[in-house]
Amino acid sequence: MNMSLPVDKGFDHTFNLLTEGYHFMRNRFDEFGTDIFETRLMGKKMICMKGHEAVRLFYDTSRFQRSGAVPKRIQKSLFGEGGVQTLDGTAHEVRKMMFLSLMTEAGIRRVHQLTLEQWRLQASRWKSGQNVILFDEAEEVLCRVACLWAGVPLKESEVSKRAYDLGALIDAFGGVGARYREGRRARKRTEDWIRSLIEKYRSGAVEGVDHALEVIATHRDENGQLLDAQIAAVELISVIRPIVAVARFIVFGALALHDFPQHRLALATDDEFLEAFSEEVRRYYPFTPFLGAMVRNDFEWKGYQFHKGDTVLVDIYGTNHDPKSWNQPDLFNPERFLEETVTPYNFVPQGGGNPARGHRCPGEDVTVAIMKASLSFLVNELDYTVVRNQDLSVNLTRMPTLPASRMIIQIK
Repeated sequence: MNMSLPVDKGFDHTFNLLTEGYHFMRNRFDEFGTDIFETRLMGKKMICMKGHEAVRLFYDTSRFQRSGAVPKRIQKSLFGEGGVQTLDGTAHEVRKMMFLSLMTEAGIRRVHQLTLEQWRLQASRWKSGQNVILFDEAEEVLCRVACLWAGVPLKESEVSKRAYDLGALIDAFGGVGARYREGRRARKRTEDWIRSLIEKYRSGAVEGVDHALEVIATHRDENGQLLDAQIAAVELISVIRPIVAVARFIVFGALALHDFPQHRLALATDDEFLEAFSEEVRRYYPFTPFLGAMVRNDFEWKGYQFHKGDTVLVDIYGTNHDPKSWNQPDLFNPERFLEETVTPYNFVPQGGGNPARGHRCPGEDVTVAIMKASLSFLVNELDYTVVRNQDLSVNLTRMPTLPASRMIIQIK
């Protein structure tokens, strides 16, 4: 039985997306009483979906492709052009294995240890009574962590500007005007830096042993060819940038500590609870709003027709707050990760699906390791208070978002 998709009437709803942000799809799901609808964004028809069944469908590579689905404006800022996010088939599988080879148990333990070390080093520079903006500090800490872990040489004098540029790539995602243009400029500066490093490594001028620099600089594609230096740079940035992006989760974790202080004791003493708390931060707070793919060939699902070339967006934030998958989804409750059913299709903070074979982010274990180290440091090693009278509200119309004040703490 063919069914008509509910249609978001009007010529184009890009402005609504920018002004409604993370709730753009949720508002329409509620209006239509369904988990799927059709709209127009950037002058193009889009099918929007949410929920675990929609995510399972979305990651079916026989029905969807990523090639052609990522808008150029996102490639030119956040992702870079020619990266793994835009590949399909064998090309994607071979490139994805390159990233997965970095995610060993030893590699994850190392990133955890580096995170602790770099927080301690950063905190040694702070003075009693000093106010620090946690988000800015976290981006610098994680820029150092990312470069150390990836084998990318980074002078201390460069940390601030490199962290700023990597943060600007992330912030450009939902930006327009000056914010987006700054992301484009930051992309060029970062690619110039990393491409030069790839070329120096290949010429023997830079060493990199058992690090992402070596793995990516020497990687051969499905045809046995070395990656072009520019593409290699894009992919190495795709190792570094997501680590810096975890600064947002760290700040949300600090906000959760402030808003839900009853969890501090368990966080200090129980590693299992620390992991559950980290996962709940990733589920509860806004990070990735949605992801897109393109229909390979015509098919029918639940009575709805999908046509070759259609663009489909899956609501990541909405799926993580879907009452069909989560008990009281708008309640912050770390215990749910010890009690409720969690799958690769209902828990999708950085995307969903099979992490080994599909398009799910391969760096989730690294994200959790960084969060656990950072939260442990905040709870067990740093004596601070949250500065009063700052604006800790989270604006869900801004993508990506943060507490408005970026979390100001005072060192005791």
